[in-house]
Amino acid sequence: MRLPLLALLVSGPAHGYELKQALENLLGAAYPQPNVGQIYVTLSRLEKAGLIAGEDVEQSDRPNKRIYRITAAGREAVDAWFDEPTAEPRVRDEFFMKLAVASQTGTADRIALINKQRRQYLNTMRDLSKLAAVEDRGNPIAQLLIEGAMLHLQADLDWLERCQEELE
Repeated sequence: MRLPLLALLVSGPAHGYELKQALENLLGAAYPQPNVGQIYVTLSRLEKAGLIAGEDVEQSDRPNKRIYRITAAGREAVDAWFDEPTAEPRVRDEFFMKLAVASQTGTADRIALINKQRRQYLNTMRDLSKLAAVEDRGNPIAQLLIEGAMLHLQADLDWLERCQEELE
């Protein structure tokens, strides 16, 4: 959450709720909605780290709001974030850990585990398909997020097939 918030501030000053709305509008309904409390805690930490500067703005009919601006150090952090490639594929996978432990100890039926996980992935894919059908077509970022998630799920389903073939 830290670096995406910083990156959003590159386009101009904003307060926490505006940043929450910007993330929601950008990513659409498929992405878990950010918690506004988490956003404000993150903004406070970014400010303490000198990556953003906050300023209280008086409002006549409401409590003061705090507007945040990115600092030079914050801009450097954003540039470094965009410059670095994202980490390699995940190797810590909870399902795989269950499967490995079940294989080693015999404490669970491995094929039943695979079938439960397959059902979960298929249900999630169905939910994403429904979401893709109703998601605003004017939001290509949200559409790409859904498409990427579905492609990952398909790869996971293919991998489950491979696991089942190997273990049967």
